[in-house]
Amino acid sequence: MHKIGFGYDIHRLEAGRRLVLGGVDIPNAAGLLGHSDGDALAHAVMDALLGALGEGDIGTHFPDTDPRYKDARSLGLLESVMGLVRSRGAAVVNVDTVIIAEEPKMGPHIPAMKAALAPVLGIPGSSLGIKAKTNEGLGPVGEKLAIACYAIVLISLPG
Repeated sequence: MHKIGFGYDIHRLEAGRRLVLGGVDIPNAAGLLGHSDGDALAHAVMDALLGALGEGDIGTHFPDTDPRYKDARSLGLLESVMGLVRSRGAAVVNVDTVIIAEEPKMGPHIPAMKAALAPVLGIPGSSLGIKAKTNEGLGPVGEKLAIACYAIVLISLPG
């Protein structure tokens, strides 16, 4: 049996914070504001996985009111979600994502993001799509106030 999950996340940009996307530090004057490291790409993937399992969202599993997750590395949180996936006898088949940001340019960082995310997901890089788009100057993303990410996953479950 196969199930699909969809995830979305958006975080404000804040001067002086690290910009982490897909587990990769990206040089930039501003980073994503969040209780954890703010990795909106990893967060969207986690929400998609949890959705495919019918397990709520990352706020349910890693609440921002819990000090254990303050400044947490999102790839570590993704590893925890993958533990839940595996405990169900499931496996990730493929993941497709979109990063929406006006700047910085994401293209040069996509190979490193794939190299960081694919092993955690237990899939080859060829089964992980990461695309980058701008918002054409529209809305908070277009005004360079935020970065948003979407993810869709296909998992295989026993039975």
